Amino acid sequence: MSIQCERWHRRLRVTRNKKCIASLATAAAAAVVFAAVGLATPGSPNVVATVWARAGFADAVDIKLKLRGEQEVIHVVEAGDTVMQQLIIGPGGHTGWHSHPGPAIALVKSGELTVYASDDPTCTGTSYGAGQGFVDSGQGHVHLARNLTGQDTEVWVTYLDVPPGGSARIDAADPGDCDF
Repeated sequence: MSIQCERWHRRLRVTRNKKCIASLATAAAAAVVFAAVGLATPGSPNVVATVWARAGFADAVDIKLKLRGEQEVIHVVEAGDTVMQQLIIGPGGHTGWHSHPGPAIALVKSGELTVYASDDPTCTGTSYGAGQGFVDSGQGHVHLARNLTGQDTEVWVTYLDVPPGGSARIDAADPGDCDF
């Protein structure tokens, strides 16, 4: 076989190996995505979530939030989009386990909302009634909100630091500590 033919065969083998590796990497990534979707806990069907506004900051903005009595400072450097959403959760409804890319400021307009944190092994909820608000730190803090009343609960949420064009919600797996 000529030297040119050997080089051509060697290049062909290298190209095939690269294609094989790329195919395997793509298949592995798809498996991870589908596994995560399979473990996600979507909200109940009686939850209506309507985005009313979305915008990016015209100038670079850093945001710091500190809750009274807490040591933690929630710090967002060069915040992404801000999204405002209305949630109406029907009686017995829930949001499913999820997090947010950045902090979220929630205001309960009517009804009552009970929030559970995934890192609480006792699964003790914190309830917020009409006229009350709370801050969720986002950034990986997984939680679930439930309406334990017999009437609709309406909540308005402002999500900070949402990736431009991205979702304000990141689905999460059930941590397994709650019996609901």
